[in-house]
Amino acid sequence: MVRCLFDLARAYAPSTIFIDEIDSLCNARGASGEHESSRRVKSELLVQVDGVNNSSTNEDGTRKIVMVLAATNCPWDIDEALRRRLEKRIYIPLPNFESRKELIRINLRTVEVAPDVNIDEVARRTEGYSGDDLTDVCRDASMNGMRRKKVQPSVSLADIERHEKWFAEFGSA
Repeated sequence: MVRCLFDLARAYAPSTIFIDEIDSLCNARGASGEHESSRRVKSELLVQVDGVNNSSTNEDGTRKIVMVLAATNCPWDIDEALRRRLEKRIYIPLPNFESRKELIRINLRTVEVAPDVNIDEVARRTEGYSGDDLTDVCRDASMNGMRRKKVQPSVSLADIERHEKWFAEFGSA
């Protein structure tokens, strides 16, 4: 399946292969409970990433460009061999105050909001929330009117520090 995916990407190049939650597919080798089939998939992925742009050319002799883009919430769990092959590593921090305000506005654009709702205050109170957390807050608020259910941030300060430490060591943006 991995080889087929990369073959299709080469055939339709220029193309991008996006792998979300890459850490679940390619975690550090020797992890407890790793199954043989997982090792084979990981090995094939490493081979394909190695050769993704080396042997493919168009009829006019130009190279076929295939970009591999991967995302993870746990970059420290990615296999070292794969990490070395993925040349650019970019840390995307949690939304700042202005970004949270904009995300809240976007999520509430189709909702009739009471005139006394202060978006700045909501953005201030949601420090440490991810974009997905903000979507949950807005959805909950729009669907539950007066109910006082609170959506807690899913990312702790320790998680943020761990991401920033990892980026300082391995990042390349």
